Amino acid sequence: MGAGKSTIGRQLAKALHKKFYDSDKVIEQRTGVSISWIFEMEGEAGFREREARAIEELSAMENIVLATGGGVVLSEQNRNWLKARGHVIYLSATAEQLYRRTARDKKRPLLQNGDRRQKINDLLQSRDPLYRQVADIVLKTSDQSIQHTVNEVIRKLKKTGKDNKTS
Repeated sequence: MGAGKSTIGRQLAKALHKKFYDSDKVIEQRTGVSISWIFEMEGEAGFREREARAIEELSAMENIVLATGGGVVLSEQNRNWLKARGHVIYLSATAEQLYRRTARDKKRPLLQNGDRRQKINDLLQSRDPLYRQVADIVLKTSDQSIQHTVNEVIRKLKKTGKDNKTS
């Protein structure tokens, strides 16, 4: 969370003339409530079930760019769907960068209680290896502009010869 998946994904879709989807936004549209509300009422397990259904459907679509929630890789099935059905781009950032980017964000349920910096460190330690396991491209999102990052993703996709479908 805070790596730029939605922002970069939206711009990447535009540059590649593909439709953009954000799995969290799709879940919110379908339920009519926020992700925070789902976490509060159903817990993380309830949210992850909804997320898996959305990922199963969205990852089967063609000619799209899909931004996922940060915890999508926690499910082995999600990782399998994403890896098999698209090209996974891991936008990596340091814990400090993620802390700065999410410092004022009140909409991230997993960061609302306790030490935010420690929680980000813990999430990064558990998720980073899973992202690396499924990623076709790993790209560090430091302080580069959005356009620079989008251009770098496109360049790396062309290098792999896999720029026809992106997740």
